[in-house]
Amino acid sequence: MAFHGWKRLLFLSRQKAFARAWRSGKGSPSLGWKRCCHSGAGTSVTPEMRAFLEENTEVTSSGNLTPEIQLRLLTPRCRFWQEKLDSWPYGDPFWAIYWPGGQALSRYILDNPWVVKGKSVLDLGSGCGATAIAAVMSGASQVLANDIDPIAGMAMILNCELNHLNPFPITIRNMINSEVGDWDLIVLGDMFYDEQLADGLHQWLRKCMRTRPTQVLIGDPGRHEFLRHRIHSHLHKLVEYSLPEAARQENNGLTSGIVWSYQPSCSLESS
Repeated sequence: MAFHGWKRLLFLSRQKAFARAWRSGKGSPSLGWKRCCHSGAGTSVTPEMRAFLEENTEVTSSGNLTPEIQLRLLTPRCRFWQEKLDSWPYGDPFWAIYWPGGQALSRYILDNPWVVKGKSVLDLGSGCGATAIAAVMSGASQVLANDIDPIAGMAMILNCELNHLNPFPITIRNMINSEVGDWDLIVLGDMFYDEQLADGLHQWLRKCMRTRPTQVLIGDPGRHEFLRHRIHSHLHKLVEYSLPEAARQENNGLTSGIVWSYQPSCSLESS
């Protein structure tokens, strides 16, 4: 399958899968810091899964906004890249793509370590774990990575090893509409691709900010679904990064990654 076509199908499939999981209402309550566990993703990677991931991903730190971070990703040199999307045996590997919103968030945190230094950070929809890794590198006191795919959790452990970090806590619970945790900062990238999911995120993030003074940073390259959603009126653009040429080609012509600060107005209930 053509390079652009594979990634486009994966993005469309991601829309359906994550939105379906959120709508199902089966997300379990989020875990507090002392109760966060690796139970869904495993405290370690099984030898079989480690061998599979090492054989079918490529370690790379080039072609994106964060050359400081090494990641195991699916690239055109991996055998599954040219095969049908459903040939991947563990469900669609959304985590194996370094999406541009996540790149921008990770770059921003690395450039501005004061944003996370000494703070508790939730990386929602963590994927490959790059933004959580950037937070650890920049001095966050606690980091919780969340992704609903258990394989993503295992990949994050490998990516921590690549960057000489101890694995951070990981939960595969569906945290949207769950109990609000005690976080100083919530970061999320590339998650506004379905209107109902975006509505749920908007409501849950407002709930988090009402509970305690939580800061929220959102990474997105300016996709149509994100720009037209009502949450956009509550955002302040912090920085826009020009994507490297390789990342532009991989993302159907998107040229930048943008970091937004979520600043809902006082009229939270009516907006």
